[in-house]
Amino acid sequence: MTGRLVIKRCNGGLSLQDGGRRGYQRYGLSGSGAMDRLAMATANALVGNAPDAPVLELGLGGGRFVVEAGRGWFACAGAPCTLRIDGAPIAGHRSMTLAEGAEWEVDPPREGTFVYLAVAGGFAARALLGSVSLHLRAGIGGIDGRTFQSGDGLAFTATEHAAPGDRIIDAVPLDRDAPIRVMLGPQADSFTQGGIDTLLGSTFTVSHRADRMGYQLDGPTIAHGAGGYNIVSDATVAGSIQVPGNGLPIVLMADRQTTGGYPKIATVISADLRRLAQRRPGDPVRFEAVALATAREAAFERQRAIADLPGRLRPLGGFDTERLLGANLAGHAVDALQEGP
Repeated sequence: MTGRLVIKRCNGGLSLQDGGRRGYQRYGLSGSGAMDRLAMATANALVGNAPDAPVLELGLGGGRFVVEAGRGWFACAGAPCTLRIDGAPIAGHRSMTLAEGAEWEVDPPREGTFVYLAVAGGFAARALLGSVSLHLRAGIGGIDGRTFQSGDGLAFTATEHAAPGDRIIDAVPLDRDAPIRVMLGPQADSFTQGGIDTLLGSTFTVSHRADRMGYQLDGPTIAHGAGGYNIVSDATVAGSIQVPGNGLPIVLMADRQTTGGYPKIATVISADLRRLAQRRPGDPVRFEAVALATAREAAFERQRAIADLPGRLRPLGGFDTERLLGANLAGHAVDALQEGP
């Protein structure tokens, strides 16, 4: 049975995303996919999907949706926000069974940027080059190669039976105060030592010129070396930090170009890309240089965190014995026989 979810209100950034396209960068097409892969995997885990199953990615504006047909088991995870089911507020990072006619609204995030909505069985869309992810500049994926608009609908696999029980999970902190870890290079020698010191010793802010292609940062300018700011175009990766002629760094994100002619002073490690993606315009950004071994271990730790998500789920409204024993419920008990002052 096929269900249908209709978008009643959305901001311009609502799109369909999954784990992205792999193997096409050699042809000039970057991978796209969710900006926060851990949040996407969390929403999917709540409804029993694979970590990379298709989800709806919402930006700062939130959205409003109606289940027009069928019944589905939905979940929300990512930036902290309030959900409203038929007008009643509920917490995020939980699953919910919604019957035909149910209306639900995702309020704008209280902090962070991206929120992910998943449904058991995944949203239905035609895959292009192995992915349903929207790559807006390439005009492929998503719905007709564009972001969603009010009135659009999206099919999902409906269920005739009640879900096995709604579940909740503790949100992974955004670590907003911790520096974003980077590895210097590949063109660190195109900058003065003062320029590198500026990158690592300054606080930048996310500018309003930030989108899924790249986050331009405002702050002190980074000095290039004697060779200037133009290089022969070479490959970029997600997290490449380019520094154009104005000296202001641009961090390349999911929908980046695959080559570029500005020198790259450093690269954000893969495990920290989600933390940068969840910064919004005006949020501070600091960088810290780390070694390759640290970057690798952080990547393995993120893989383990995704693999461990199903084990962190718990029934909505319930506590297991271990959580109760660890709650220190009697931490402020007093001796009833002791005389007061």
